[in-house]
Amino acid sequence: MNPRILVVEDDDALGTLLRYNLEREGYAVAVATDGEEALIQTEEHLPDLVVLDWMLPKVSGIEVCRRLRQRPQSRNVPIIMLTARGEESDRIRGLDTGADDYVVKPFAVTELAARIRAVLRRLRPGLAEDTVVRGPLALDRSAHRVTRDGEEVHLGPTEFRLLDFFMQNPGRVFSREQLLDAVWGSDVYVEARTVDVHIGRLRKALSRGAPGFDPIRTVRSAGYALEVDRKKVPAD
Repeated sequence: MNPRILVVEDDDALGTLLRYNLEREGYAVAVATDGEEALIQTEEHLPDLVVLDWMLPKVSGIEVCRRLRQRPQSRNVPIIMLTARGEESDRIRGLDTGADDYVVKPFAVTELAARIRAVLRRLRPGLAEDTVVRGPLALDRSAHRVTRDGEEVHLGPTEFRLLDFFMQNPGRVFSREQLLDAVWGSDVYVEARTVDVHIGRLRKALSRGAPGFDPIRTVRSAGYALEVDRKKVPAD
């Protein structure tokens, strides 16, 4: 059974985004839009991990965290806090209340996914999924290792994150701006053309030793997609 994650977020757009991306990671995802609903959902169906916004209607995220830690059945459920509060005192308060990790908004979805995997590895090792396989490509997050048909592929850290994101969403076309938000984060200023540079490096690394192998498809005026069955990509 896939690990079940409860996302507690009152911003509907962000909640939908997190649900979509976490489901693409293989998790079963439920969403609550306020603290009261979150407490009810955890009583009805205990999740394997909670992604919990700090600022919530009805019952605050801090209070939800406190109550979950007081209940015997949810005392050991991992909790990752989401908040715009970046001050050290707020981080300490969140962790002291019982949160296992803390992510400051705005954040890259890939960062949150990595934090979830890290927390599950540490607290629920049987639920963590570290390897993603798409066609001849295998990406091992814990070892930070990529192979193509069993042969190791050497990637830089940015190219690794790019490939990880593509492998989570095979076949889907992403614009440069979407890739920037997902891989670099929306709070980091990077020119859109920088994506092209790293895509080029990723292609070069993936095709090294396998001429003609190019799983990255360029869609003119739209962006890029991973298509692992493609051996050679014609010009669009």
